[in-house]
Amino acid sequence: MDEIDLKILRGLQDSPGISMVDLAQKVGLSHTPCWRRVKQLEERGAIRERAVILDPEVMGLAVTVLANIRLKAHDEDTLLAFEQAARDRPEVVECFTMGGESDYAVRIVVGSIDAYEHLLKKVLLHFPGVASVNSHFALKCVKNTTRLPI
Repeated sequence: MDEIDLKILRGLQDSPGISMVDLAQKVGLSHTPCWRRVKQLEERGAIRERAVILDPEVMGLAVTVLANIRLKAHDEDTLLAFEQAARDRPEVVECFTMGGESDYAVRIVVGSIDAYEHLLKKVLLHFPGVASVNSHFALKCVKNTTRLPI
C-alpha cells in the first residue's frame, strides 16, 4: 500500500459519499486510475464495506450495554455456535473474543433497560454455552468512530 492508497482511504473515511471525480482530484489522480485503485483496495479487503452511521438515540436505541460473557465450555463447536448466535442478533452491534476473565465482550444497543432485561433473560443467557453475563451500562458516549488512524 503506497501513499496514494492511504490518501484514498483517508478521503473515503472523511467523506464516504464522495464522488469518484472529487476523490480523484483530492488525491491527485484522474478518475479512472483512482477508480481502479479503489476497486483494488476493495478486492484486497482494505475496504470491507461502506456504511451509513445512524444516531442510536434518534433511532430510539438510547441504551448501550457492554457485556462481558463467559462460556461453560471452550470447544470449537461451542465457540462457533456462540459467535453465530451473536452475528444473528441485530442488537449485538460488536462482538470480540477476549483474553483474560471474559471469553467475549459485546456491545449491545436497545431502546430501554427493560428491553435489555428481556434480551438478557430470553436471548443472551440462552446463547450456546453461556455461563455468565456481566453487564455494564454506558452513561454517555464520549467517542465512537469508524475511522482508523492511518
